[in-house]
Amino acid sequence: MADPKGFQKYSREVPKARQVDIRLRDYKEIYPLPDTKFIQTQAARCMDCGVPFCHNGCPLGNIIPDFNDAVYSDDWKKAYEILSETNNFPEFTGRICPAPCEAACVLGINNNPVAIENIEKQIIEQAYAQGWVKANNIRVETGKSVAVIGSGPAGLAAADQLIKAGHRVTVYERNEKPGGLLRYGIPDFKLEKWVVERRIKQMEESGIIFKCNSNVGFNVKIQDIESQNDAVVLTGGSTKPRDLPIPGRNANGVYFAMEFLEKSNKYIDSGFNAIPDIFVKGKNVVVIGGGDTGADCVGTSNRQGATSVTQIELLSKPGNQRTDKDPWPLWPMILRTSTSHEEGCNREWSIQTKRFISDDEAIYPA
Repeated sequence: MADPKGFQKYSREVPKARQVDIRLRDYKEIYPLPDTKFIQTQAARCMDCGVPFCHNGCPLGNIIPDFNDAVYSDDWKKAYEILSETNNFPEFTGRICPAPCEAACVLGINNNPVAIENIEKQIIEQAYAQGWVKANNIRVETGKSVAVIGSGPAGLAAADQLIKAGHRVTVYERNEKPGGLLRYGIPDFKLEKWVVERRIKQMEESGIIFKCNSNVGFNVKIQDIESQNDAVVLTGGSTKPRDLPIPGRNANGVYFAMEFLEKSNKYIDSGFNAIPDIFVKGKNVVVIGGGDTGADCVGTSNRQGATSVTQIELLSKPGNQRTDKDPWPLWPMILRTSTSHEEGCNREWSIQTKRFISDDEAIYPA
């Protein structure tokens, strides 16, 4: 590494979030991009660990020590080339990935891990700023056509790999715009949609065709897809939520998280033209489930002007440290407080939801 003692010289720091009272007035991203020197200092903390367990923690197999070294050496183009070898969309993962690489960082054994996710985000934003992210220059065309069903993260990644291999690619999306979960499931305060649109534009310039409002099996015939293509890739994801089959489930005001988030994202995307039919301004909100999706609902509720937000979790409250059940380099089951929680949320643990009681029930039924 360029600075083998960097982890001893510098402490872990992450970019400072915008003030709560300011960011609650809009849906823009919470973390502004810091200056490059700040990120280079954090990259210097990547130690010469010998066996980089961050590789094992990263589902993509990102070559993390190498791009950290390039960043520290101020060679951002090299860092981008290394990162893009394994990661199709660093601008997405650098914003919304839970960063299992950091949980597996060797430095994390007895110190705070390297801020890998923020380094990744800075690399790709530098690449865009310098014009290094360009349409794929296909040298050899195979003459084969491939249909990709679904334009979420998996569909976009599949399409990107296929176009690089020289195939003709058409992506079918049942919604109005491409992006899937990235566009309709992730709130703007975590991933602004211009980031998605920027990547879609680059993919279109590479030759990928996006057909929206195309629900395969409904308004698009499966037979037509099969007859027009040499292969079909199914990347529809799972849009069937886990339900709570308990009394009162069909009461007014009880919704699935993705119903709420999708309507909110479309409301923002429309330029706030029409208030969605699920809007919680002035309401007391209860979010069932203590994970990331629940936290997204908390942040969205606060921005819509909810009177109060309470998040409940079935499991007991986790501790602040690893236990013998989740030792390094496993993913730690520790208490995580997101930026959404910081904005205002009452959190409760060890609560099992048994029934929903509607407003018109005079007494608790026997």
